[in-house]
Amino acid sequence: MSIYKALTIAGSDSGGGAGIQADLKTFQELGVYGMSVITAVTAQNTLGVQGVYPMSAQAVEQQLASIGADLRPDALKTGMLFSSEIIQIVAAAIRSYKWERIVVDPVMIAKGGASLLQQEAIDAMREHLLPLADVVTPNIPEAEALSGIVITDRLSRQQAARRIREYGCQHVMIKGGHEADTEYATDLLYDGKTFTEFSSRRLHTPHTHGTGCTFAAAIASGLAQGLQASEALRLAKNFIHAAIAEPLFIGSGHGPTNHWAYQRGLRAGAALSDIIIVNKDAYAGGTR
Repeated sequence: MSIYKALTIAGSDSGGGAGIQADLKTFQELGVYGMSVITAVTAQNTLGVQGVYPMSAQAVEQQLASIGADLRPDALKTGMLFSSEIIQIVAAAIRSYKWERIVVDPVMIAKGGASLLQQEAIDAMREHLLPLADVVTPNIPEAEALSGIVITDRLSRQQAARRIREYGCQHVMIKGGHEADTEYATDLLYDGKTFTEFSSRRLHTPHTHGTGCTFAAAIASGLAQGLQASEALRLAKNFIHAAIAEPLFIGSGHGPTNHWAYQRGLRAGAALSDIIIVNKDAYAGGTR
């Protein structure tokens, strides 16, 4: 039996809803052996981030070297990388060990509004990490920061996706969770030729802590098992929809999602979500 392995390079969330903790739960639920490189420790709960304590460059390098020497991942995802120095260290390790199937979740802002990525690190992400990525998963504010384009409608979202892909990544998935007053949550995938929209009925709940981390980890889980990017994205959309649909109702703020809801739904034979591909819109642009 093949044991698929996935690596998460991200920060630790003491509250357990996001970061390394959310990633490892997702890997486990989707049948992938999880490994981790911790870039920072946060003091965090459902009410917000009370402190961020980055790891030293040496600590991050040593963790990466330990994985590289013994446990080659079949896919990896990055989350909170905090600084330009850590981003460059991670990018160098990916190139050195020839790791493949890279998912970049460009974590910048926590649910409570705290900054989780230093401003100067955005340029480092564009220059060093995005060219290595198979899939990049910004939400709308992150897509605006990476592209320099204000997203107000479908056209500007497509323009932002094109701009981000110009940095060298293969697929850009701009998440639609930050849209307001819409019946559906629509994520836009751009592969250099085609725009594909993945939509599911919007779930109105404050319990969405860790959704971005979990979504990216689910994509990495699918890629690790050999799924194509579009298939892995569809799996991730189903997984996160189920996780949001059955909240745990813990904490006094933005509660975490339910990582075991997806598998429980499968065992029960439930229809896990009403995901549909709304539209494929060909774009006559060049490919990478």
